[in-house]
Amino acid sequence: MFSRRTLLASLALAPIAGPLNAAGRKPLWRDDFRHGLKQWQLEAVGDARVTAQDGLLDIVAPKGLTLWFRKQLSGPVAIRYDVRAVSDGGPYDEVSDVNAFWMARDPAAPGGSALGRTRSGTFEEYDSLRTYYVGIGGNRNSTTRMRRYVGEPGHRPLLPEHDRTDKAAMLVPNQWFSIGLIANDSHIAVERDGATLFTLDDPDPYRSGHFGLRTTQSHLQVRNFTITKI
Repeated sequence: MFSRRTLLASLALAPIAGPLNAAGRKPLWRDDFRHGLKQWQLEAVGDARVTAQDGLLDIVAPKGLTLWFRKQLSGPVAIRYDVRAVSDGGPYDEVSDVNAFWMARDPAAPGGSALGRTRSGTFEEYDSLRTYYVGIGGNRNSTTRMRRYVGEPGHRPLLPEHDRTDKAAMLVPNQWFSIGLIANDSHIAVERDGATLFTLDDPDPYRSGHFGLRTTQSHLQVRNFTITKI
């Protein structure tokens, strides 16, 4: 088990060898969650509990939490992982907020890195990022949204076509599903179980940055994390 303090320590990364993905490409980076949390950096409000063992990343978040993958990515890339919202009687088993940032940069931080300064985990502190964001089952499993952050505090643009409230876009308790986050030059997309959930044709795309798992007041589990060059 890792506390917030222990996860803040910086550790070097090296590419991890692994099997080919479904498209026949070897991942640039992967985590099978059998060797601890050395590839991740935590920002969390409250006493979050995060573990990685036996092939499973387990996140219990009493309040806001972002778990950053330490390696900066350069597109075009596809980020893929399986995730589920746990409902098993725990105090934070709320079935809510399977969220993520990708290609995130912070213009105000040293080198523009999203990891260039530490945040508390409060959601509003991420408004300064230039990033893509998706929130599946947000607001207590009532909204599913994609946003393109523009680095302005208090401003999180939301297009009507990127704001869903239909049941098919929400979370099902304890049900695993796969997420694909695509940054392929101007083509930005979110996939769920291989089907397109959102797409954006971005004339000024974010071509590099960090990936972060995001949630609040929830209990999530993640497995089979890979980042592959497109």
